[in-house]
Amino acid sequence: MRRITGKARDDILIEMKSAMDSQIGEDGPAVLTAFRMKLLTEECNGHSLNNFVEDGGTQLPGHTETDRLQQNKDTVFFRDGVRRIDFILSYLDDKDGEKKQERRREFEANLKKAGLELETEDKSDSDDLKTYFLKIHAPWEVLATYADVLKIKVPFKESDIPHGQDVPLEWLSRPFRLPGKVMRPQPDYFTSPFDKDKIDFFLIKNQDTFFPPSTRNRIVYYILSRCPYHKEDRKETDKKGIKRLLNNGTYTSAFPLHDCRYWERNTNEQCESERYHLYKNWARFLCFYKEQPLNLIRKYYGEKIGIYFAWLGFYTEMLFFAAVMGVICFTYGVLSYDDNLTSKEICDPSIGGSIVMCPLCDKKCSYWKLNSTCLSSWQSHLFDNEGTVFFAMFMGIWVTLFLEFWKRRQAQLEYEWDLVDFEEEQQQLQIRPEFETKCTDQRLNRITQEMEPYLPLPKKCGRFCLSGVTVLFWMLLIVACITGVIVYRLAVYAAFASIMKDSPTKKIHLVGSLITPQLATSVTASFINFVIIMILNFFYERVAIWITDMEIPKTHLEYENKLTMKMFLFQFVNYYSSCFYVAFFKGKFVGYPGNYTYMFGKYSRLRNEECDPGGCLIELTTQLVIVMTGKQVCGNIQEALLPLLRNWWCSRKARKDQYSRWEQDHDLQNFSQLGLFYEYLEMVIQFGFITLFVASFPLAPLLALCNNILEVRVDSWKFTTQFRRPVAAKAHNIGAWQEILNVVAILSVVTNAFIMAFTSDMIPRLVYLYAYHPGSEATMSGYINNSLSVYDISQIPLLSTPEEGAIPAWFNSSFITTCRYRDYRYPPGHQRQYSHTMQFWHILAAKLAFIIIMEHVVFVVKFFVAWLIPDVPSEVKARIKRERYLIQEYLHNYEVEKLKIQLSQSFIIEPKPEVYTATDKHDVLSECL
Repeated sequence: MRRITGKARDDILIEMKSAMDSQIGEDGPAVLTAFRMKLLTEECNGHSLNNFVEDGGTQLPGHTETDRLQQNKDTVFFRDGVRRIDFILSYLDDKDGEKKQERRREFEANLKKAGLELETEDKSDSDDLKTYFLKIHAPWEVLATYADVLKIKVPFKESDIPHGQDVPLEWLSRPFRLPGKVMRPQPDYFTSPFDKDKIDFFLIKNQDTFFPPSTRNRIVYYILSRCPYHKEDRKETDKKGIKRLLNNGTYTSAFPLHDCRYWERNTNEQCESERYHLYKNWARFLCFYKEQPLNLIRKYYGEKIGIYFAWLGFYTEMLFFAAVMGVICFTYGVLSYDDNLTSKEICDPSIGGSIVMCPLCDKKCSYWKLNSTCLSSWQSHLFDNEGTVFFAMFMGIWVTLFLEFWKRRQAQLEYEWDLVDFEEEQQQLQIRPEFETKCTDQRLNRITQEMEPYLPLPKKCGRFCLSGVTVLFWMLLIVACITGVIVYRLAVYAAFASIMKDSPTKKIHLVGSLITPQLATSVTASFINFVIIMILNFFYERVAIWITDMEIPKTHLEYENKLTMKMFLFQFVNYYSSCFYVAFFKGKFVGYPGNYTYMFGKYSRLRNEECDPGGCLIELTTQLVIVMTGKQVCGNIQEALLPLLRNWWCSRKARKDQYSRWEQDHDLQNFSQLGLFYEYLEMVIQFGFITLFVASFPLAPLLALCNNILEVRVDSWKFTTQFRRPVAAKAHNIGAWQEILNVVAILSVVTNAFIMAFTSDMIPRLVYLYAYHPGSEATMSGYINNSLSVYDISQIPLLSTPEEGAIPAWFNSSFITTCRYRDYRYPPGHQRQYSHTMQFWHILAAKLAFIIIMEHVVFVVKFFVAWLIPDVPSEVKARIKRERYLIQEYLHNYEVEKLKIQLSQSFIIEPKPEVYTATDKHDVLSECL
C-alpha cells in the first residue's frame, strides 16, 4: 500500500470524511467507526496518520490519530483527545417528537453561534441503544468572555501571606490531618475579577487549565440557561434556556461530568482525578476521624456545597463540647444515685408502701401504692437533678458560642474562597422559567430597561391568602393528630387498668416486673406519634412545594427562601408539638379528686393526664429519645442503604471498559436544586431537639454527635459515588438557615427555663429544702409526704369511684379512708379544704423567679459573648485590606506600563484593527448575555 504523508494525506482524509458524512446518513457513526478501525490497523502496520483533522479542518499539534482512536471511552475529552467535555446533554429520539427535534436543532445552532463546540454520540454507541449524548466544550474565547461578564475572580499574584503560625503541640493533631496536597490542591493567590482586555495581567500559564472544571461547567450552564431555541425570524423571549427544554422533554438530562471513576485514578495525566482523592480521603467511613478537605470540596463542587460541609463539620465539632458536658451531667446523676432520698422514700415499704394513691382514671383504675413507681423515680433522677440546671444554662451559652464562632469561620471561608465581594444580584435577577410561563402580563424592568413578565398585585394577594389558609389547615391537622395521640394515652391507660382488674392479688400499677402503665403508655404513644410524624412528613413536603409553586416566586433565590420557611414551619410543628404537650401541658390542668378536669367535657370520661409522682420529665425524655433517634435512624437508612441498593446494578456496569464516562454519570442520581435544602432541614431539626428540650435529656448532644459523624460520611459518599456532578454554584453563607438558627437559639433559652421550672421537680424540692423542712438540718427527708395532698375517699363522686372488680385485695375500706394525690391543697376538714395552700403559691413564685433569673442571666451572657467575639477575625480583615491594596497597586502599575508600550508603539507602526467573528455569532452571544 502506498504510504501517504504530509499535506496530501491530510487533504485525502478530509475529503474521505466529507464524502462519508454526505453518504452514510444515519449509519454514519457505525461506518465511521469501521473506517477509523481500518485506519488504526494501517497505523499499526507502519502507516503514519499524524495530524489527522476531523472536525472543520482544525489542526491539533502534538496529538496523533492513534492516540485518539485508541483512547478508552471512559474519558472526559472529545474524540480528538484535546478538547475537554464541559457539559453533557442527553435526549431520546422520539418518533413523534418533531417539535422536540426542531427545538434541538435551533438550540444547538444557537449554541454554536455563541461559540460553544458540540459533538454528538449516536444512540447506537450507547448502552441502551436509545440515548443520544451531546458533548459540549467551551473554547478559551467563550470562557474569557463570560468570565469577564460574571466577574469571576482569577489569580494575578501568588500570595505572600503565611497560612498561620505554628500551633503548640501540633503533633497531637497529626493523626487527624490529611496530606497537604489534598487540603490545599492549589497554591494561594491574590485574585481579581477577570478582565478580558487585561489578559496579560493575570497568571495564565496554560489557557486549557486556567479555568478549573467547576468554573467551566458554571460558565457553560450560564450560557445554556440563557440561550434561545426559537427561530431567527421569531423573537420569542420566553423560549430560552435549558430548564425549559428539560421541563418539556426536549432533553432528558443536563449535567457536567465527573473527572474519573471514584475508585481509581484517571489514566489521562491531563485529568486531575479529584473525585478519586475525595473518595479516598473524605467519603470513606474509615476517615470519620479525619478533617474534611474543604478546599478540594469547594474546587470540585463549588462554594455552595463547600459551605454546607464546612457548616456541618463545624457544627459536629462544637457538638463534641456539648456532648462532653452532657455526659458529665448524666454521670453526676448516676453517681448521686444513692444520695437520692426522694426515691428512697418512694421505694421504702414503710413510707411509699404505706401511701395509698387516688385512682388515675375513672371506673377502670383503682387505688395504688406509691412504691409501685420506685423504678421510674430512680430513672427520673438520672436526668432531673441539680446538674441539669447547670447544663440547661450551659447549653444556652453554647448556642451563642456556636453561632458566633460560625460567623467567624464563615468570614474566613469567604476570604479564602474569594467570596468577600460576592453579591447575589445575579441570582436575584434570574427569573424562573415557571414564572415566565405562568405570568402573561408584561412591564418594564427599571434595572434592565426591558419588558419582563410580572404578577399583578390582586393575583399575588389572592395566591398569598390561599397559601396562608392552606398552611393554617395543615397546622391544624397536626394539632388534631396530637389530640388523637393524647386520647390514645388516656384510653390505653384505662385499658391497662381494665386488664389488671382480673388479678386483684397483683399490684394494680405494675405490668410485668419493670414497666409501669405510665411508662408503657408513654413508649407506645411516642412510637405512634413518630409514625404519624413520618406519614405527615411525606405529605408536607409535597404540600409545601405545591404552595410555593402556586405563589409563583419570581427568582430561584426567592423560591428557595419561601420553601425553606414553609417546610421548617411544618416540620417544627410536626416534630416538636408532642414534646411541647408533654413539657408544658400534661399534668398542668388535672384538677383534684371530686373536681377533675376532662378533655372533652365531663361526659367524655377522658380525664386529663397526670404526671408520675416523680414528675413528667422522664416522659419528656422518653418522647425526645424515640422521636429524635427514630428520625436519625430512618434518615440514615433512606440516605445510605436505599441509594446503595438502587445503584448497585449501575455500579456493576460502571466497571466495564466500554461503559463511557457520560453513560456512567447519566445513570447516577440527579442532584436537584433543592438537594442541599433537605440536608440543611434535617440538621436544623436536629439542632432544635438538642437545644429546645435538652434540659430533659443531657445525652441528646451525644446522640447528635454520633449521628453527625456518620452523616458527614454518608453525605460525602452520596456526593462522590451516587450523584451526578452538580453545577458549581456560589454562596457566601448558609442563607435563610442562619436566621432560623438564631430564632431557635433564642427560643431554646425560654423553653429550657420553663422545662426546669414547670416540668422538672427541681423548684419544688428546693423550696421544701430551704423553706419547709421541719428540722434544723436542711435535708430532703419527708419531701414525698409534703408534696402529696389528702382526699377523703367517701367524697369521691360515683362517676370516678373504681369498679368493684378493679379494687385490689390489699385495699380495706374500713382502715383506708383517705388517698393521696399530687398537689398542694388543704386536707379535708380544713375550713379551706381542697383549695391551694400557701406553699403552692410560694412554689409558683419561685418558678416564675427562676424563669426570669435564668433567662436574664443567659441572655446577658449571650449578648456579652456576641459583643465580645467579632464576626470577622482581625487577621482576615487585615488580609482583605492588603489584597485590595495590592489589586489597586498592581492595576495601576499595569495600566502605566501598558500606556508606555502603546505610546512607544504608536511611533513605529499603527495598530492593526481587531478581527471580529461573524455577526450572527455576536447576536446570539449578546442575547445569551
